[in-house]
Amino acid sequence: MNTWESRLCLWGLILATACASLSAQTPIARLNNPAPAATDANVPVNVVPSKPHDDHFVIGKDDILAISVWKEPEISRSLPVRPDGKISLPLAGEVEAAGRTPLQLEQEITEKLRGYITDPEVTVMVQQINSAKFNILGEVSRPGSYPLISSTTVLDAIASAGGFRDFAKQKGIYILRKDGNGVTRRIAFDYKGVIKGKHTEQNINLQPDDTIVVP
Repeated sequence: MNTWESRLCLWGLILATACASLSAQTPIARLNNPAPAATDANVPVNVVPSKPHDDHFVIGKDDILAISVWKEPEISRSLPVRPDGKISLPLAGEVEAAGRTPLQLEQEITEKLRGYITDPEVTVMVQQINSAKFNILGEVSRPGSYPLISSTTVLDAIASAGGFRDFAKQKGIYILRKDGNGVTRRIAFDYKGVIKGKHTEQNINLQPDDTIVVP
């Protein structure tokens, strides 16, 4: 047998061994290496992401909203709530925004767009809060005005302001709040008592334009 005949015999033996190995593959081996599943033509490639809904925060004048309409970049935009409480959006026109939650505004815009877009998907996010604020003054690290997000307590406000300075009178803190008649009342807050669990009822939720004074 010459050299070429020897090489042909060797290649034939290798090919036969490989075919036998594939034929003998066990069902378990096939499960571990499954064939790619066929693509269902009815399954959409682009899936609309879930939308964060906020049922608590109420939109106010001067707040900046990020409005996104899925697959409609010409309509999607960031815009402020005007002093009259409204926003203006292509196709939807004038929409009352102030006094509504982002979820309610989503529903309103969705209804207005139905006449122009099939099954519109609208997301409303509050990008910047300018309408509701509280003030914190006195012996804190960062006194000033802060956006008021829902369920902000006095302790939350103190933490946002960076905590107390060295000589803060932690038992003498008070909150100034105006009632519906414009009368300002003073609400005591004993920080040391609250953190010890003695006066937890004093850790109230802040309202717009509340002022915390840390002497």
